[in-house]
Amino acid sequence: MKKVKKNLSNLAIEIPKGDAFAYETDPLLPKCHQQVLCIGKRGSGKTVAVVNLIKKLNYDRIFLVSPTAKSNTAILSMLAIDPNDMYEDTDDITIVEQIKEKVLEEAELYDKYHREMERYKEFQKYLNKNLTGIPNDLLFEFYDFSTKQFKNPPEHWLNGRRPMMCILFDDILGSKLFSKGIRSLNNLAILHRHLGPVEAEGGGALGISNYFLSQSYTVTVGGISKAIRNNCTSLILFRTKNEKEYSQIEDEIAGEVGKETFKKVYDYAVDEPHSFLFVDLHPKKEHPSKFRKRFSEFILVEDLK
Repeated sequence: MKKVKKNLSNLAIEIPKGDAFAYETDPLLPKCHQQVLCIGKRGSGKTVAVVNLIKKLNYDRIFLVSPTAKSNTAILSMLAIDPNDMYEDTDDITIVEQIKEKVLEEAELYDKYHREMERYKEFQKYLNKNLTGIPNDLLFEFYDFSTKQFKNPPEHWLNGRRPMMCILFDDILGSKLFSKGIRSLNNLAILHRHLGPVEAEGGGALGISNYFLSQSYTVTVGGISKAIRNNCTSLILFRTKNEKEYSQIEDEIAGEVGKETFKKVYDYAVDEPHSFLFVDLHPKKEHPSKFRKRFSEFILVEDLK
């Protein structure tokens, strides 16, 4: 076939500014935002593993959705979760919408602070130059005539920094949230990075990370949906004796390295009690591998061949 070359530089692909992973994290930690699936049988160590990852990523606000939310000492002893951000009734299919509203409130607080701070900085400029030249609107906004005192500058609980937030879904397999409420969960999985749109500091959105803990990778009803799996950024996989389940995970995850190599990686990672394979589907460029044994050991594929 004859190739025709023309100068079509005006049709070159332009890469949009911004990053799907908008928050800075420690160099050895995964990027954020995250959508993590943690799969393991009861007692395997799922909760401990995920709680450790959440703690290391240093989230500012954590939402916990679990029937044992307020009594799970393994979680509560390691994570500072506001009781108002705990949801135990996992048959309440409005939980996701309630959390979305709280994310939107955070976005509004963030924008409000930055709007007010811009006004305050403008006021300070006039104040430093000429007290009598301050516009009336700024003067009434930042000067209390009753006390004859200047008002304090605007405040924000993170001093204007964007809050990094996550949701931990623990032990909710088979709940109404995962059956009747699955459309809402799927929407969350697809749009989690875009929740809480903001205008200040370059715009974009606050977004939220999702952590799904499950004893099964898939079930017919009430389990991890394909929409959630397809939007996964990381996978925590404990040893499974279910060959059908392993085969499905292999089909969806092993593509880049091949099934034979993936099996070697998996076997190496889960060869000890409570150890697991961590698969980072979007590793940082400085990370030597997308595979790890637990979080602390990178697995170099070439060493296993």
